Amino acid sequence: MTIDATRDVIPFRQAVRAWFLISLQTFGGPAGQIAVMQRTLVEEKRWIGQRRFNHALNYCMLLPGPEAQQLAIYVGWLLNGTRGGLVAGTLFVLPGMLALLILSAVYLLWQDTAVVTALFAGIAPAVLAIVAQAVIRVAKRSLTHPFFVALAVAAFAALALFAVPFPLVVAAAALAGRLAYRLAPHVFKPGDGHGGDGGPAPLIPDDALHHAQPSLRSAGRILAIGLVAWWVPVAAVALFLGTDSVFTTQGLFFSGTALVTFGGAYAVLAFVAQRAVEVYGWLTPGEMVRGLALAETTPGPLIMVVQFVAFLGAYRDPGALTPWAGALLGALLTTWVTFVPCFLFIFLGAPYVEKLRHNGAISAALTGITASVVGVIANLALYFAEHTLFGRTFAWTWGPFTAQVPEPGTLNPVALAITGAALVMTFVLKWPMLRILGICALLGVGTAFLPG
Repeated sequence: MTIDATRDVIPFRQAVRAWFLISLQTFGGPAGQIAVMQRTLVEEKRWIGQRRFNHALNYCMLLPGPEAQQLAIYVGWLLNGTRGGLVAGTLFVLPGMLALLILSAVYLLWQDTAVVTALFAGIAPAVLAIVAQAVIRVAKRSLTHPFFVALAVAAFAALALFAVPFPLVVAAAALAGRLAYRLAPHVFKPGDGHGGDGGPAPLIPDDALHHAQPSLRSAGRILAIGLVAWWVPVAAVALFLGTDSVFTTQGLFFSGTALVTFGGAYAVLAFVAQRAVEVYGWLTPGEMVRGLALAETTPGPLIMVVQFVAFLGAYRDPGALTPWAGALLGALLTTWVTFVPCFLFIFLGAPYVEKLRHNGAISAALTGITASVVGVIANLALYFAEHTLFGRTFAWTWGPFTAQVPEPGTLNPVALAITGAALVMTFVLKWPMLRILGICALLGVGTAFLPG
């Protein structure tokens, strides 16, 4: 079977509706976002096969930037060509961008309001339960052999106990996958084309070939359009507002961070926080933490926290603009330069990656990376749990081992109780994600009225 790049695999309007509904459920970081697409596209709608989905995810994991949004662009491209990728990627970030804009304004206006603080405190435990569910789902579908389980455990230990940089973990996993392919190829024995669950075959089977032919001419055209779209807004603010304005600085700074965000938002947040707080003075350390909490509670990629950083920085140094106009411009410009490169990476690389799907050695290396990513996501879930349930952590070191350990005395009983309720709603009652978030938000607001 061949996929014609000039024709829609599914009706375009149907795809737009599906991507819009997915965009409203992309809570919980990359684990939750990938799990939502997995459930919707692979299991429910049967638009794409499981191994095809995993292959696309493997490629996105190698790129800088939010892998879940890049996966949406890739699948959208497979289903409806370039316009499908544009719609899928845009809708993936649009609800989160709008929500974080509103929350950023709410923070500046009412940051000391107890009810607002309690609302955020209620949502965070709900997101923790959703992330836990997502990690389990992704692991079940990726760790199909004890070898992959070992890779995931090794990746988790490397990050959580040895502080190994994420790129090294990925490189080691790719090498392990390739060696295993040479020494024990049965580890990679494929299942059937759609996961072996007895359901109907997907519209894009695992063995289908994509019609798009990669070429230098096509790549050059995509690169030119992408670079113009990326840099024209930055050049415009430099021309009209000055090269020394906060907007030009933010455009250049966050364009640079878009190229180094390997391993998800957490991997680059320490660098962003250090520069934004200590060098540029856009916000305080405490505000950086609150911004991350806001990004955790909105749909879309967690790297959206940079929009909050830019919003506050431009509000406080708007130059010739009013504070609110400056905040809006800074936030929108930062969002633009953060996510436009994602489209460029996918549209440039996807045709080549499609041609490599049947290369056994490369596919094995990418499969090894996928297994390690389960450990990476589990490590992020642990990080989130520590900072949701405890007030403080400290660095624990013993020989070669180093880890952030929560202080038991700082356990938050309210967060623990809401997390327990969220886990029951998620794993026992199996309620929808948005209902769980709503109930936990109400529980959080209710704590504002507790005595003491």
